[in-house]
Amino acid sequence: MRIVVTRPLPLEGLFPLDGYEVVQHRFSPGAPEEDQLIDIAQGADALITLLSDPVTDRVLRACPDVKVVAQYAVGYDNIDVAAARARGVVVTNTPGVLTEATADMAFALLLAAARQIAPADRYVRDGKFSRWEADLMLGAELNGGAIGIVGLGRIGAAMARRAIGFGMRVCYCNRSRANPSVEQKLGARFLSLDALLETSDVISLHCNLNASSRGLIGREAFARMKPSAILVNTARGAVVDEEALAEALRNRTIRAAGLDVFEREPAVHPGLLDLDNVVLAPHLGSATRATRLKMAEMCAEAVRAVLEGARRIPYRVA
Repeated sequence: MRIVVTRPLPLEGLFPLDGYEVVQHRFSPGAPEEDQLIDIAQGADALITLLSDPVTDRVLRACPDVKVVAQYAVGYDNIDVAAARARGVVVTNTPGVLTEATADMAFALLLAAARQIAPADRYVRDGKFSRWEADLMLGAELNGGAIGIVGLGRIGAAMARRAIGFGMRVCYCNRSRANPSVEQKLGARFLSLDALLETSDVISLHCNLNASSRGLIGREAFARMKPSAILVNTARGAVVDEEALAEALRNRTIRAAGLDVFEREPAVHPGLLDLDNVVLAPHLGSATRATRLKMAEMCAEAVRAVLEGARRIPYRVA
């Protein structure tokens, strides 16, 4: 059995695959194209993939030996799930394990944006800090403000818990209302998206990427936000219209933003790169050693279960 891993992953996490032929690839620069993915996946019985890998119908047709695609992520919109299902290919992901790490990153971006940490760091490094000033780089106060969570799933709820610790009120919007016990525990109010945008001091995105959420936060959404609002996105880049975001930040339609994901990742809209009121990170949401190791273990566990014909496939989504 041959298992192809599209990027180098923590080797300790792949120990469950001992006894199989495991081939790890490195694409440089950027993400692979369909033809590259087809080339490395020839003869593979299993693929371990990343969000940037285009596991399309064409790729699956060209690699008929593939029995399982194990996604090294929670999201899997890069995989044509319908095509996989039609060919009897199992698709798995890594749910739950990266909840706390991603919520930590989201709140780190919020704090960095609210208190201008990146510009402050540059200011000191550039030798501009000559004395304390009462009006130097005044930030936003989080305590007493309202955070609007778009997508109150595992990560959204974890972000809400962190916000509560900083004295913030929680509201949220979802495709369906959360369990009353969750609302009660978080003190969270269920609002429409428009009402959330209009009343929140912070908008934090934790929704899935699908047809209805693609471009969800665009010019109309920014026009509804408070001029003092801060946007945080650790969900999927394409939920935000980056051109509209750059315009809103430049015109001070909103105060600031913190982004860990991008609309056309790894490309970043050039209009964001010269702005001091946006914090940019290279998709680090799950980037702790423990989390990344566990993600590899989950992929390996799922792949082994499929290849050994197990009745129950862990972390299966299709």
